[in-house]
Amino acid sequence: MVATHTDSRTISDKLLDAGGISVDRLPMLHVAFDRMATHCADSLRQMSASPAYFSLSNIESARIGDVLEDYEANAIAAVFHAPEWDSRILVGFDRDFIFSMVEVLFGADGAEPPIDEERPFSNIEINIAQAIFERIAKVLQVSFGSQSESAFKFERIETRMDFAIIGRRNNLSVVAKFLLQALNRGGEMFIIIPQSALSPVRETLSHAMSGDASPRDPRWARQIQSEIQRTEMQVRAILEERLIDLRDVTEFKVGQVLELQATPRSRVKLECRGQPLFWCQLGQSDGSYTVKVDDYIDEDQEFIDDILSR
Repeated sequence: MVATHTDSRTISDKLLDAGGISVDRLPMLHVAFDRMATHCADSLRQMSASPAYFSLSNIESARIGDVLEDYEANAIAAVFHAPEWDSRILVGFDRDFIFSMVEVLFGADGAEPPIDEERPFSNIEINIAQAIFERIAKVLQVSFGSQSESAFKFERIETRMDFAIIGRRNNLSVVAKFLLQALNRGGEMFIIIPQSALSPVRETLSHAMSGDASPRDPRWARQIQSEIQRTEMQVRAILEERLIDLRDVTEFKVGQVLELQATPRSRVKLECRGQPLFWCQLGQSDGSYTVKVDDYIDEDQEFIDDILSR
């Protein structure tokens, strides 16, 4: 196997990302989200006379698709672009959040019982959500300002979670959930950040502000790095993948030939631990098959291209 492009840091980051980020190792992420809860309350206080309180309830790692399924038909989401992170993030409000904010912004006193019905969101409710999302863009920039100077540009609103695309649905993400309390009722706001988006600021997020951390032992660090680099990893070269009905699979027989659409000119996908790494070219050398590394795999771009080709 011949590699025409080498970037050990990029490859090692991809392999580490495949295992997911431990939010417990990013103490400054908690600080940023706590700061966000405070700024959200301050920002909404300028829009209404009744106070609204935000509190951070949970931070966890989860797959994007699993989170969106929990809010299907029960939330409004907005896509934000973070240029410096080269990624998009998702902010959403559940149904109770929207209904509570409508009453707060229109001067209700909480005497009426909460709305308890499942129906499509009205234009007024969507417009109110958009007005809040536009304020959230500024709150995000301030909350993460000490870790990153990235702006967060509001792009669009989605009421169907199937269209709330910020990456592959099986990609890992960091999910923060906030509770809203207003007029003796509440709701939930959630933020989904792809773990790949946090890679540029991971080191900053991992450093606590206190100076109580133990000094790093460079000799021990070198030994750990040496052991990790000697770890054996299994690499797979995939010439073609296709979807087959279970009925067809049950009818497979010994000696049956499965025709492939791939040719010697087809690109080969090289992956490790289920993480796509490179596109390669198939070849031969001394009677053995070879793959020549051609280019890195941009998963987000591949996902968008796949959607557009359908």
